[in-house]
Amino acid sequence: MRNWCARHPVGFMALYLLFYLTCFSLLEHLVRVPDLWLHCQLDELIPFCKYAIVPYALWFPWIPFTLFLLLRRAPRADFWRLCLPLFTGMTLSLLFFAVVPNGVSLRPHFVPGDDVFAHAVRALYRHDTPTNVCPSIHVFNSVTLMLAYYRSRLFDAPRLRWMRPAAAALCLAITASTMLLKQHSVIDVVFGILLAAALDYAATLLQTDALLRRRRLPQWR
Repeated sequence: MRNWCARHPVGFMALYLLFYLTCFSLLEHLVRVPDLWLHCQLDELIPFCKYAIVPYALWFPWIPFTLFLLLRRAPRADFWRLCLPLFTGMTLSLLFFAVVPNGVSLRPHFVPGDDVFAHAVRALYRHDTPTNVCPSIHVFNSVTLMLAYYRSRLFDAPRLRWMRPAAAALCLAITASTMLLKQHSVIDVVFGILLAAALDYAATLLQTDALLRRRRLPQWR
């Protein structure tokens, strides 16, 4: 299986996407009333902002864009270094949603306006229930992607170096949008960041251990 994934990275991503969407859809339909409602005082201080739908929506194309960019142009190790924490964290989040069904009740009763932003928020609210929120996968993925930009040697090139601060700005904007749209509590955001940091550290340890093992192997001539 490992060899097949190494030879077919696009197929691997497609299979994982199918697995993730299937599991998430099942949880969305099965979890109607969460066991745990998340809320803190900081949530009350954050205003609702319909314009936050823009960075929130940019999250969807940013993930495949980054994965395919690293796959096509970066060393293959950089691509797998991103996949390891990214897909592990998404899977762990699904497991946590199943074991501890959670949700928020922060959305406004009415989204004002008749512009494209208001319509987009209403569409989001219709199709995405306020359940399965902690840890925030939007935040977890954004932080994990941002770290990949700062780690990959691809972005050492002067003409691509601008993408690192751009990734950081987009990560911050997406993180803020989850709270400004009242999709997530501050608690969800904190746990999303902590999960990203923990899995990135674990992936670094595994990568370092693999390099050390390789260097210890006898060099036959």
